[in-house]
Amino acid sequence: MSKSFSQACENNKQPILQFLRVRFSNVRHVLEIGSGTGQHAVYFAPSLSPIVWQCSDMPHNHAGINAWIDEFPCDNLRRPLNFTVGEDDWPDTQADAVFTANTTHIMQPQQARLMMEMVAEHLPCGGVFCQYGPFNIDGQYTSDSNEQFDLHLKAQGYGGIRDINELQDWLSGTSLSLGQRVQMPANNQLLVWQKMP
Repeated sequence: MSKSFSQACENNKQPILQFLRVRFSNVRHVLEIGSGTGQHAVYFAPSLSPIVWQCSDMPHNHAGINAWIDEFPCDNLRRPLNFTVGEDDWPDTQADAVFTANTTHIMQPQQARLMMEMVAEHLPCGGVFCQYGPFNIDGQYTSDSNEQFDLHLKAQGYGGIRDINELQDWLSGTSLSLGQRVQMPANNQLLVWQKMP
């Protein structure tokens, strides 16, 4: 099995890792939703040891993720669990943190909302959810390139870039709240959600 490859993962993995080292400093077990190619997992896990990094994704992506894990095995890295939002129950893990990158704009809006509601339900109090990708702010694109990317996504049948206000509205009435928004390279952002008591 040849490994899948994403140039975007190579470009953003170091700045994301620098941030996760801080936000996950008191974390024991991370669930990654949508591990994709597996590149983030094999890069983050050894650098964040002894944190357990649990991959998850739709079944058709597992072979590619496992190919990366086969080449870069790590004691604290776990092979992917089946998790298709809207089809599967929450994975059976002890996760006290969740990470997802470049998934929210791929999902349809109802899937993205369900993902966030599931995180809000299953994270323990004090848990952290780090969500990376392009997001709109107050109904506006953050760059012309993001606007073009959004048009491309929707033409391909994907849900498209979501607005941060929309995400917060989805979580109204839950105990998951936005604690930090960090500007990242290539007009992306890292949203840090905290599970409150």
